[in-house]
Amino acid sequence: MTFSPIIIGTLRWGIWGANHSKEKVQKLIETCLSEGLYTFDHADIYGDYTTEKLFGDAFSQMNINREEIQLISKCGIEMPCKDRNYQIKSYNYSKEHIIKSVENSLVNLQTEYLDLLLLHRPSPLMNPTEIAETFDELREQKKVRHFGVSNFSVSQFELINDAFPLVTNQVEISINHTNAFDDGTLDQLMRKGLQAMAWSVLGNYFLKESEQNSRIKLILVKLCKKYNADENQLLLAFILKHPAKILPVIGTSRWEMIKKFKESLDINLEREDWFKLLEASHGKEVN
Repeated sequence: MTFSPIIIGTLRWGIWGANHSKEKVQKLIETCLSEGLYTFDHADIYGDYTTEKLFGDAFSQMNINREEIQLISKCGIEMPCKDRNYQIKSYNYSKEHIIKSVENSLVNLQTEYLDLLLLHRPSPLMNPTEIAETFDELREQKKVRHFGVSNFSVSQFELINDAFPLVTNQVEISINHTNAFDDGTLDQLMRKGLQAMAWSVLGNYFLKESEQNSRIKLILVKLCKKYNADENQLLLAFILKHPAKILPVIGTSRWEMIKKFKESLDINLEREDWFKLLEASHGKEVN
């Protein structure tokens, strides 16, 4: 399965962030498509279960063929909120819940199928046989074309993949969070010829003052001049340099930033510059 080189995350498009109107969502979609970015990442819980409907209402009134975009959604988290009478936040990967979640997403997104369904987070109670049977049924009914997971460890990925072939693992990767470089996640996907998706690609660099971010900033300031780029672009270029061909999920709700992130695809960090950033992140030189 081929995705756009940058995946557009919708987490902050609704009430969890910018609280965009339908018209502003349409503007965002138009901007993304004009930049060749056609893969949109959702989850049923985003916006307290409202953001998928916001997107669906906007897209359905645009003169765009459904085949011109890709829709990803996630399921499995039961999150207490005003419209969901759950007693506690938990995970549910029963056949009944997965199918109900997919059908709700299809209604909210106003589409007949999802291009990709991800299991949002691993559960100690997930049954790979039941999950595989559910995926088979959804694929046969043409409600979902491909399947993957999110935030799964190497062994958890194998547990599900042994029962049903997966196409990706969407995990946290950033200058602040480089675990996937060393914990086998990227190695596993490269061996299988699959691409990882990365969320929170800017980490906490712009959100938190820390010794780590101070070290990173010292390097970034110099590299911004060298590459004629801004910090956002270089933080993304750091991830894109990895041979795993990581697909970044960018969570911006601003169309001007979408264009800036697209330009990151043209930045090829020199090897030593990449290791300068890695050293700044870890606070020590490599062994």
